[in-house]
Amino acid sequence: MAEAIFYWQALNRALDTRMAADESIVVLGEDVGLYGGSYRVTEGLYAKYGEWRVRDTPISEGSFTGLGVGAAMVGLRPVVEIMTINFALLALDAIINMAAKIPFMSGGQFPMPLVVRMPGGVAKQLAAQHSQRLEQTLMNVPGLRIAVPATPQDAYWQLCQAISSDEPIVLLEHELLYFSKGELDESRPPPPMHRAELCRPGRNLTIVTYSRMRDLALKAAMQLAETGIEAEVIDLRSLRPIDWDCCVASLEKTHRLLIVEEDSGFAGAGAEISAGLTERCFAILDAPPRRVAAEELPIAYNAALEAASIPQVADVVRASQQLCRS
Repeated sequence: MAEAIFYWQALNRALDTRMAADESIVVLGEDVGLYGGSYRVTEGLYAKYGEWRVRDTPISEGSFTGLGVGAAMVGLRPVVEIMTINFALLALDAIINMAAKIPFMSGGQFPMPLVVRMPGGVAKQLAAQHSQRLEQTLMNVPGLRIAVPATPQDAYWQLCQAISSDEPIVLLEHELLYFSKGELDESRPPPPMHRAELCRPGRNLTIVTYSRMRDLALKAAMQLAETGIEAEVIDLRSLRPIDWDCCVASLEKTHRLLIVEEDSGFAGAGAEISAGLTERCFAILDAPPRRVAAEELPIAYNAALEAASIPQVADVVRASQQLCRS
């Protein structure tokens, strides 16, 4: 039966469900134990499963992420929480040089059942060093898989699937989604973790997006419909791999592509999406693909400047109208 819960509660439910079923699952990170996590995702797990399985770590991302890699190599299923993706820069050696490469370099002798959860994104005046979106850094790493759940239902499904996988998976969670509400039905069969979702059908253009931009794209599509433009909205749900088939099927119908991302556009996720779909759909596109992305500058602390530097609904509406006129 479906119930309306917060995004953080869906993640908490996924951890609790999987930890109850498998004693090899351990949680590592800063403040994940007694405090219950910076965004409450591990709330109650310390009391239920104890210090051995829900372990508070020192403030040393490289060390405890490396510990997670080693634990995965000897039979545990670690879930590492990095307090914010901005701190993941300190753990990239463990993620990129170790987790992504050990299964390949060992000839498959060492699987890597490791999940690394990272809150991130632009989240209301956290300033430049705490507002980064580093998906493009991780997308370029063969051996990693990247999930980007945008709803409580996907947060539950994709975390459960990630924990059960024998491959290293990064779960990117937007900080402004934690207290968004949506339906969760634990009894529904989940789609494959890396399958995109067609959120809204349309015929005039395809909007491809992910994470928090899904909500903006859907709001823009509602406004566009009032002007006679029917936008099809696709939530990728995954950035590595990307579900190209879903996007191609949509473009075969709409012939126009708009990509919406919160990250800056240069060499970002949107650039890869644009290139991949242009290669696949060049002959059927009626206009060059367009991108709506953040400005090419660090995020300001000032609230007005912060809002002006990242995509808003009006930006998506305007870009869609221009694309449909071309």
